Amino acid sequence: MVRVVEQLGFEFAVEPRRLTKVSPARLATFADCPRRYRLNYVDRPTPVRTGPWAHSTLGAVVHNALRALFDLEPERRTPERAAALVSEHWQDAGFENAEQAARYRARAKAWVMEYVEHNDVSPTPIGLERWVSAPVNPEPGRPPSMIIEGRADRIDERDGELVIIDYKTGKREPDEYEARSSQALAMYAVAAARTLRRPCHRVELHHLPTGAIAAAEHTGESLRRHLTRAEETAEDLRVATDTLTAGGDGEVLFPAEPGIRCSWCDFRPSCPAGQQAGPAKKPWELLAP
Repeated sequence: MVRVVEQLGFEFAVEPRRLTKVSPARLATFADCPRRYRLNYVDRPTPVRTGPWAHSTLGAVVHNALRALFDLEPERRTPERAAALVSEHWQDAGFENAEQAARYRARAKAWVMEYVEHNDVSPTPIGLERWVSAPVNPEPGRPPSMIIEGRADRIDERDGELVIIDYKTGKREPDEYEARSSQALAMYAVAAARTLRRPCHRVELHHLPTGAIAAAEHTGESLRRHLTRAEETAEDLRVATDTLTAGGDGEVLFPAEPGIRCSWCDFRPSCPAGQQAGPAKKPWELLAP
């Protein structure tokens, strides 16, 4: 049988002594704001953060309910059971009051019920919240230059190939471009192929509020482009972190990137630059109306 790594065209050789481990979340954080990366992943003890956000609570509840649903036997994966699982996993953290939380709890129940009604949920996934990891190099034939890792919401198997599925609960309906351009999905596809030893090219975004599914089929070349971009960011954050450890200036090595996101940044209480960028959002203001 042809090896998955040969099908994808990536090199998974014996790794060198020192490789940078990166996840989609770490790379995205550093690319958006190096200061936030330092506050989250480097500084210890971890600086003061904001409290919980209602939109994050909502997303986590839906993710947990769907994970629990697929842990059941196929015949028990009913719309009613999906709605009950939302109630079982529900939390009010970040909502303005109990009335608002109840409205969004009902909305989340409707989302998962419709999802089960309109999608085939009988096949059992290969992975649920599955951790995948792989040493890789974007250039074929070269020793690994980094270790990519992360936790995929769901990994299905269709016709002998893996499919990466990511749940979305935000305001905006995703499209094919978003699925194709997602660095996270591409990294999960490469790491899942390595971890589970099966080819993986298809990635999907499942938007619960609308029921839309945005899908993309990657090629070896498109996956390599994502890995190349990830490698560039990984090298930047490695150099910054190593220089800081050697006594470098953290303010210079991890500069703040003030912008609109500072209004809801988790580390706003610990970042004067972010506080000056604009007024803080209330914990429930990022919920869809």
